[in-house]
Amino acid sequence: MTPASPAATTRPLRVLLADAAPMQRSGLRAVLTAGAPGGSEIVVAGETGDGGEAVELARRLSPDVVITDLALPRVDGLGVTRAIAQAGLPVRVLVMTDHDTDEDVLAAIAAGAAGYLRKDAPADELVAAVRAVAAGGAVITPAVLNRILVRVAEALPAPETTTASKLDALTDREREVLVHVARGHSNAEIAAALQVSETTIKTHVGHVLTKLRLRDRTQAVVLAYETGLVKPGA
Repeated sequence: MTPASPAATTRPLRVLLADAAPMQRSGLRAVLTAGAPGGSEIVVAGETGDGGEAVELARRLSPDVVITDLALPRVDGLGVTRAIAQAGLPVRVLVMTDHDTDEDVLAAIAAGAAGYLRKDAPADELVAAVRAVAAGGAVITPAVLNRILVRVAEALPAPETTTASKLDALTDREREVLVHVARGHSNAEIAAALQVSETTIKTHVGHVLTKLRLRDRTQAVVLAYETGLVKPGA
């Protein structure tokens, strides 16, 4: 018996279109269903020009991907994205719009969008984005992504500042206990060095792990070296 070819067993990707302009939806449908090489067939499972209906169709049709504009009546594209994400639907959202300000992109990502394209994106870029998003990936128009990465890089504090600040929540005694833990000392050894009870040391260690949100002593050791609290060989 001849086995079925991969193409014959690949399920088509189902897409829902949400755009207030009928001509835009028509163009998207034509591009997506034209059939591009290198991936699954794409079918349009439904379409709407209303944001509220888009959410309902996403629930009812359970498409693989929803392509939505930001500007929609009743519920805008961000609202559609947020509603789908909060409902826990197995549906990925690709925002496709004329608006590409940094604020728009960041808001879409925060709402749960897996992709962000401009409406003037080439047809092959759109098809590739739909397939990538459906497969669990994330896609942002390259020019927009470059701007976002610059903003993110500028907003990040220096690594040493980030890691060192994690220890601010600790008292001086808790830092002292963390140093001993990082050097591999047992609770009994730490208690003897600091001339307190072993129960007191257990309490201090527990506070360190809780305040720093660490799972165990191993993570505490790693953090102590990352922050420079303890130097290798010291």
